[in-house]
Amino acid sequence: MAFKLIWSPSAKLDVKDITAFIAEDSMSAAERFVRSLFQAVERLADFPESGRMVPEFSDPAIREVIRRPCRIVYRVDSTKHIIEIARVWHSARGIPDVQ
Repeated sequence: MAFKLIWSPSAKLDVKDITAFIAEDSMSAAERFVRSLFQAVERLADFPESGRMVPEFSDPAIREVIRRPCRIVYRVDSTKHIIEIARVWHSARGIPDVQ
């Protein structure tokens, strides 16, 4: 059974900010990046634990996939079959706040 993907308000804002930043130089590059980011996230519906546990947290429900230069941090709720995309964080910005 596939998991339902939910985007947090913070994650939506992160994607909007990243897109705007990249689009300053190239709209087509921004579109390609966002498309690849969504492809990485869509795979999680079928493979929710395919991302690694976020090393800064000791919680197996908080995981991430890398789409360079970003960390896509998400929470897995196995009982409800939900994945919440918590943040899309530029890796140079340090540790994302997902708690």
